Order: sequence, then C-alpha cells, then structure tokens
Amino acid sequence: MKKRLAIVTTHPIQYNAPLFKLLTERNVIDLKVFYTWGNAPAKMFDKKFGILREWDIPLTEGYAFEMLHNYAVKPDSNRFFGILNLGLQEKLKQWNPDAVLVYRWSVWSHFFLLAYFNIKDCRLFFRGDSVLNDAPPSLKANITKWMKQFVFRRVNTAFYVGTRNRRYYENLGFDRNRLAFAPHSIDNKRFQSNAEQWEAKALQVRTQLGFEPEHIVFLYVGKLYSLKSIDVLISTFKQIENQKFRLLIIGDGQDLAHLKDLAKTDKRILFQPFKNQSEMPWVYRIGDVFVLPSKSETWGLSVNEAMACGLPVVVSTNCGCQSELVIEGVTGYSFNGAVELKHCLQSFSQKENISKMAQNAIAHVNKFTLEVFASALENQLNP
Repeated sequence: MKKRLAIVTTHPIQYNAPLFKLLTERNVIDLKVFYTWGNAPAKMFDKKFGILREWDIPLTEGYAFEMLHNYAVKPDSNRFFGILNLGLQEKLKQWNPDAVLVYRWSVWSHFFLLAYFNIKDCRLFFRGDSVLNDAPPSLKANITKWMKQFVFRRVNTAFYVGTRNRRYYENLGFDRNRLAFAPHSIDNKRFQSNAEQWEAKALQVRTQLGFEPEHIVFLYVGKLYSLKSIDVLISTFKQIENQKFRLLIIGDGQDLAHLKDLAKTDKRILFQPFKNQSEMPWVYRIGDVFVLPSKSETWGLSVNEAMACGLPVVVSTNCGCQSELVIEGVTGYSFNGAVELKHCLQSFSQKENISKMAQNAIAHVNKFTLEVFASALENQLNP
C-alpha cells in the first residue's frame, strides 16, 4: 500500500503547483494538499508589485487538494493571525496520512500544528528556505531562536534548499539525521520546452525595443522596491561607457517612478511593465545576462528561471542561491557592492563568452529539478 503524504501550505503558488502535480503523476505516494488560506482571491493587490495581480497559469490542476475555511478577520498569508483554521489537526487525522509536510511556521495555524503535532504513527516534515540572520546577538534574536526551536522540536525531517538554509537548521539544533537535501527548483521543462518558439518571440520583442544583434542586454525581471537594489544596478550601469550594453528592467512596484527618474539620462536603459507567468519563457530570452542585485534574498528563484532559459547570471552575495547556482566564470559571477557589480557587468563584453556561459548555465540548473525534491520526499516516506 502506498504511503500517504499530506501537505499543509497557505495558498497555491506557481512554484509549488508543478511539484504537487509531479508527485501525483509519479504515483509512488498518495498526496493531498491542504490550503489553509481557504478561498484566497484569485486577484490580489501585490504591494511590492504595486498592481492587482492574478497568475495566468493553472495552479490547482493535476493533484488532490482541499481549501480549508480560514476564520481570520483579515485573511493574509503575510500576517501571523491572517491564517486561522479550527480543527486543522483533526482534519488531517481524518485523512490518515503517514506524514505531514508543513510549509512555513510563521502563521498561526502552521505554528500551532508544528508545536503541538499529535497524529499517531505519523511523521512531521517541514519545508522552508530561511537563512541565518547576520544581525548581532540581542535579546529579541535569542527569544526568536528559542521560539523556533520550540516549534521545530517535533519535526522529524526538514528539507533544506541549499547550503545557507542547511546552516540555518543546524543553528537551531537539527543534526544530519533530521535533514534532507531538496534543492530549490522550478519547472525547468516549462521554460525549456518549445525553446525555438520562445527564441523567435524574444527576438521579435528585442527588435521592437530597438536592440541590435550586437547589443548585450542585461536583464532584471521582478518587483521594484528597495530590497531589490535596482537603484544600485542603474547607478552602476550608468558608469559603464560600453555603447553596446543595454539594461532592460521588467516589472512594477513602488520604486518605479524613482528608478525611471534615476535612469532618464541614459538612453541605454529601458523599462517594460509586469509580465505574467505564461510569458516568462520568452521574457527571459530577451536578455543576454540576468542580474539579481538584491540586498537580501533567501534564495532567488528568478535565477533558476533565467538559467533554465539559457542566461548566465550576475547575483548579489546576499542571495541564498549564489552559493549553489553561481560557479564563478562558468555560469556567471557574484558580487558584493557596487564596485564588484561594475566589474561583473564589464566582464560580459564578448558575445562568444556569453554563449559558452549560457550553455553552462543550462547544464548546471538542470541539476536543480522538481524530480530531485520528489525523490527526497518519497525516500523519506519509503526509507
């Protein structure tokens, strides 16, 4: 008889849905996903994008799920009391799982489930991508650490996404027997299938934007707010005199007006509005090199997406994915500060070198797949 896995997470997202579908298709385990937000609105105002957003790819197809009633006065996955389900543990017991995998601990229902987990003969798994905080020790930090140790004490296995995430768990007292590697990954096939079609669309858009074949296009795609440090990227790019260089920024957010004002004296810098999920396979291919300059990023799945589309990358050392995805001079470069960022950008002056690194990027990111995560889950259920 197949083992049963219940997954508890707040709401459908574009990164998890392909994994849940894959686990169902592999048919090694029985899967059911319990969404604790309940019937979250399809269209939501995204404060960081600054727009009303609705993903345009299916997020609840191909796997079993249940939308639980959320009793929160103000339902919100970003607020501790924004997720409030009554009888969550009893609901899980009724389904009789062999293991429960919980995503996130920082909302009430998930916190309570983890801290007081009590389902007979059932293992408790956890998935998160947090990294160690570099802030100096303080009373608040010590209390937070104690609270995490309390909530994680019943977890049998935590699935870590990479080196920095593993260190986070080790700092909380997890030993190797309670940790399993399941790298952060995306649906690489969605970005790599029909590559010729996406390349043709991207070339068409490049032409419409006025890019010439010899231009080297640095690309940023995502939200435009202070944590992403797009102002540093623009200011650094403006210092480089190479007239073959272009910078394309695609997205929306609260800093858009400020960033456009900062860039207005350099005609090599262009902006394009938010693009939805179905468009991303050709959107990334508009660029030659992807740049993620964030001040802080637990991982940075946009780097996976860009590399899957054949772009070498320039990634801040503040991004969790840097230690896993960036092989210096092979798949891209990493930087710490504006001076190093400038040097990294200037390193991409030859199209031939970019093409070699693009192939390296594809080969490397193809080691980070949903299949690896699926296998890790199945192996924990069937040791």
